[in-house]
Amino acid sequence: MSYDKVTGFQAPSAERWLEFEKNTWSPRPLTDHDVDIQIECCGVCASDMHTISGDWGGCPYPLAVGHEVVGKVINVGSKVTLAKVGQRVGVGAQVWSCLECRQCKNDNETYCKHQIDAYGAEYLDTGFITQGGYSSHTRVHEYWVYPIPEKLSSPEAAPMLCAGITVYSPLKRFGAEPGKKVGIVGIGGLGHYGVLFAKALGAETWAISRSRAKEADARKMGADGFIATGEDGWEKGHEMTFDLIINTANSFEGFELAKYLSLLDVHGRWNSVGLPGGDERMSVRNQDFMANGCVIGSSHLGSRREMLEMLQLAADKGITSWVEEIPISREGLQQAMEKLQKSSVRYRSCMVGYDKAFGA
Repeated sequence: MSYDKVTGFQAPSAERWLEFEKNTWSPRPLTDHDVDIQIECCGVCASDMHTISGDWGGCPYPLAVGHEVVGKVINVGSKVTLAKVGQRVGVGAQVWSCLECRQCKNDNETYCKHQIDAYGAEYLDTGFITQGGYSSHTRVHEYWVYPIPEKLSSPEAAPMLCAGITVYSPLKRFGAEPGKKVGIVGIGGLGHYGVLFAKALGAETWAISRSRAKEADARKMGADGFIATGEDGWEKGHEMTFDLIINTANSFEGFELAKYLSLLDVHGRWNSVGLPGGDERMSVRNQDFMANGCVIGSSHLGSRREMLEMLQLAADKGITSWVEEIPISREGLQQAMEKLQKSSVRYRSCMVGYDKAFGA
């Protein structure tokens, strides 16, 4: 079963980005390696808000965002081998890479210079602009379609496809394992997955937040320790004890980077994955990381291998997303965006009720 029209909620402009309009559009032509998915739910990411509000510059309007999709395969191209009709699958923030370059052949396809985002990107010079998961259907190359383990519910799995993989990849690549001490800065949509996955990988896991407001939640997620950076002398006693710190914070206001870096052991790694809005920047001085020779870097999403591994780990370990379900509609999306703006969601929103919004 295929389809010739997609229905979805699109932001009409930067000035009216919260006035979501329910529109229809034609999908791009089906190719041999494409998978058609009827969407069941979609997680809500701060990237959605930053994109359509104009925080990160211009984007092609009208635009449906959303890049944490779970749904059912309803049609496949003639050469598809990685998905089958009737299967429950997920799609994340990237929907294409060349699969031929050095990066793609080394499990680094999210760093392919030809990569295509799930929304707002031109698809292979065809003139079609990718539209995201606040819509009834999506058409994606099979490589970027992932089977969802039966033990994970769809609303629990959806936010893992961006927020989860964004922290899982650096945790796994940079050695979160038994015998290592890992810090997670910021306990929000990304950070709560950081705590959950760092603990599941066997590392001694510490949550690091401005206040102790989220300490009880962090400990329920499995945190072994908690540091509140709003307290005087918060770094004392922890200097040079962490092997890895994942920074998920999306604001650098009052951010004392030197103190955070002082927590790292010799050649420990600071990895930032939070993306602030606007032109907000973090100031870095060479002197800040000379005392322990620590490394500062970032990372982008994660490979197909890591995505499948993460989903299976979540299923095997019984990892449960802290997710709030909101029925998709204009009002529902406005509610989700308001929660992002106020940082009031605990800890990820997921749009549900697609059958009611778009029909079966």
